[in-house]
Amino acid sequence: MRKKVASFTRGERLCGIKTISELFSGGRNINLPSLRITYRILPAGEAFEPVRLLISVPKRHFRKAVDRNLMRRRIREAWRKNRMPLREIISESGWRIELAVIWNDTEIKPYDATEKCVKDLIERLTHLKY
Repeated sequence: MRKKVASFTRGERLCGIKTISELFSGGRNINLPSLRITYRILPAGEAFEPVRLLISVPKRHFRKAVDRNLMRRRIREAWRKNRMPLREIISESGWRIELAVIWNDTEIKPYDATEKCVKDLIERLTHLKY
């Protein structure tokens, strides 16, 4: 029996100046208590993953890089564990989605609270009209 690897691969990361600037200029926003999400829904392409993600923790909220990296790691881990329902819905619909997740809270939250925020994000995105 083959075990499925639940990793955050390079293809799932949103990168590139042109792609990110198009996302922020033409994307829609969702505001949650600790997160701000900018997303863009596009037609599916064979070269792209169904869901691509950018995680940002602003320097104005956390002056120390150690704290920013900690929150970024927690968000990434929560996303990696809970992303499958959104990924399945998007891949079945024939679309793909690009996301930018921006942490807006000014204090370091424990992993449980961060995971709850990410689950709320995924729940909101699965109920969008595609």
